[in-house]
Parts: sequence; C-alpha cells; structure tokens
Amino acid sequence: MKAKLLAAVTMLAVAGCASQPADYATTLSAKDSKWRSADCTKARAEAANYAAQEKETLSVSAGLLLGPYGLGIAMAGKEHRAKMRKKFARDMHLKCSSKPLPASLASSADTAKR
Repeated sequence: MKAKLLAAVTMLAVAGCASQPADYATTLSAKDSKWRSADCTKARAEAANYAAQEKETLSVSAGLLLGPYGLGIAMAGKEHRAKMRKKFARDMHLKCSSKPLPASLASSADTAKR
C-alpha cells in the first residue's frame, strides 16, 4: 500500500515539471528571425489558449471522489498533460527559435540518436 502511495506522489511531482506553453513562449527571443513567421505567430496564439483547454480534464480531487481507480485515472491524465505540454513547447521552440533544442525538451528519440 505504501509503495502505491509513493508511486502516486512521485507521478504528481513528475507531472508538475512541465511549464505552461504560454510561460515558455515568453522565454523565447523576439529578436529571432523565426519569431515573426506565420507558424510561430500561430503557435504563440495557441499557447495563450492552452491553459484554458487543459482545465477541462479530470482533476486529482475529482479522482479522489471516484475511489482508488479514479485517482489512478486522474494521475494518468496529469502525466499525459505534462507530456503534451512538453511536446507543445518543443514544437513551439522549433517554430519560433533558431537556437538548438534544449535538453529538457528533447524527446527520447532525439536522445537515442546522440
């Protein structure tokens, strides 16, 4: 039982690591030549609306009301959202920045190629 609880807490900590795409967009340089491209402009507009879309999914507190299975579903959803935020930020970086992709946004496939 303690192992399952520890695993659930660990998943929560990992899921919270990916920052919101709108926050990541502010870290990119507006002086970059890609910043003014149509793809980047579209990606930044989508990033601004990303947080509102993400709130539509099952929360951990709602998962607690559904019992142990609901908590697992909510945790899996939280982990999935973190992966989607990372993918979104990765795609935005590729569209808006000429700099190399940061290691934090590299996918496992990119890491395996190195």
